[in-house]
Amino acid sequence: MHIHRTNAQEIWKRAIAARRLNQGRGHATPLRGWRRMRFKSWAYFAKMKGMHIEGPEIYPLEILWSFVGSFLGIGILSWCNYTLLGRTDQVLLLGTFGASAMLLFGAPQVPFAQPRNVLGGHVISAFCGIACAAVFGADSPLAAPAAVATSIAAMHASCTLHPPGGGTALLMVTGGPEITALGFTAILFPVASGAAVLIITALLINNLSRRRRYPISWW
Repeated sequence: MHIHRTNAQEIWKRAIAARRLNQGRGHATPLRGWRRMRFKSWAYFAKMKGMHIEGPEIYPLEILWSFVGSFLGIGILSWCNYTLLGRTDQVLLLGTFGASAMLLFGAPQVPFAQPRNVLGGHVISAFCGIACAAVFGADSPLAAPAAVATSIAAMHASCTLHPPGGGTALLMVTGGPEITALGFTAILFPVASGAAVLIITALLINNLSRRRRYPISWW
């Protein structure tokens, strides 16, 4: 994979070098005032152009493994949700588990997909979401942004960044009575238990492929 990086500092240096070259090879006066702001603004918006990235080659067998793994992982949760818990008020099939399945079976090598991140990210985010709902009230307009922002900060601090975790935090606030009524018990069930099912499924399925190794690291 070839990545051509051009960060803001490099853009700024190139702009200064070009200006000095045009005004006497190093004898130009330093940029001040609106001219300095203009160069900084240009460097800021230049970052939005992105970078040229050549994606990795995708093998048909990899697509098959991703399909099989995600089907089985979500399938187990779905079976438990509708068969074992169908007559109760409990729920095991959370929407954020779909995003976790994408990482676990579609990109099992990335740091976000490792067991520590999957389990820790969901658990920490669920705690943050429930706590924010308790402090602000689930109907408060502050509860949702506080839950997501707090969960991201907590995952950063604990090195358990897992993108679907932000959705879990939001779900603890906006998931309706059957979620909010669980309170802090939702951390164990359905959040931790559902994440554990996906991790176990990823361990069993991903390592059947010769091209895959899961996990890359446990901790």
